Amino acid sequence: MTRTAALTVPSHGAAQVLAITQRVVPEPGPGEAQIQVCAAGVNFIDVYQRQGIYPIPTPFTIGSEGAGVVVAVGRDAPVQIGQKVAWAMHLGSAAEIVNVPAAQLVPVPDGLDLRIAAAAMLQGMTAHYLVNSTYAVRPGDTALVHAAAGGVGQLLVQLITAKGARVIATAGDPHKLAIAERLGAHVTIDYRREPDLAAAVRAASAGAGVDVVYDGVGKDTFDASLHSLRPRGMLVLFGGASGQVPPFDIQRLNAAGSLYLTRPTLGSYLRDREELLWRGGEILQALADGSLHVEIGGQWPLREAAAAYQALEARATTGKLLLIP
Repeated sequence: MTRTAALTVPSHGAAQVLAITQRVVPEPGPGEAQIQVCAAGVNFIDVYQRQGIYPIPTPFTIGSEGAGVVVAVGRDAPVQIGQKVAWAMHLGSAAEIVNVPAAQLVPVPDGLDLRIAAAAMLQGMTAHYLVNSTYAVRPGDTALVHAAAGGVGQLLVQLITAKGARVIATAGDPHKLAIAERLGAHVTIDYRREPDLAAAVRAASAGAGVDVVYDGVGKDTFDASLHSLRPRGMLVLFGGASGQVPPFDIQRLNAAGSLYLTRPTLGSYLRDREELLWRGGEILQALADGSLHVEIGGQWPLREAAAAYQALEARATTGKLLLIP
């Protein structure tokens, strides 16, 4: 058995409840690998779990993704000691040492920094399923991407433009808009300066509206997102950075032109290991060959994790935030 420092949620609440605890990590069981964690990602799913929106009994170790080096393996685990791996959707990743089912691990290509791999897993696979599966972006489409300078937003802009589609990007200040433009956005809109965001989006789409909206902001942008769609367009609500969308009259979808609304989550798009290796493998390989870029927006040691989550929740950062055990 090994002792490890872990970032713990002793009770649901604000970021200040987070605490460092020492816990024992058992030897990896059958099909498991024990990982020395290089970096763990900071994500909104952690916030929802910490707040109790996604209820998990306390206490628990927070964190859903990471990357590191295999230091021990259980029986029948299809990985080797010394192998570099990354993962997502594994609760308890914000720790120095973790045991992870080997079926959840994706090999990290040679030459790819483990911190970049950790930064890309959850948000990279999220962007991958959003543009390939939830709404399969096609050449000539026009997509609206909210929070385009955030971790998922930056990846969405790159993946959508690589498919030959047009991106209208929103963000909250000129610096963030410049990031989206540099990554390929065709039109950028400062949503804090626009009295009618949907009208600005429609003007940028020659009055037609967009084919799809990728909205990870939630409450603050939901109405504008609906009003920005063309008839039969799709609103993909994949997060709630500004808060959860309250219940609404679904007849609004009918009145606005038979709109589609979906609230997807990554777990539903990782049905088996084949799908995991497709999504994770394509993202990590694109990072390794330079066709995709991930910005590290900040790195904090575990003991300063509250500051990392406060920055994330305030939407005061760009790119991906990491915890370094």
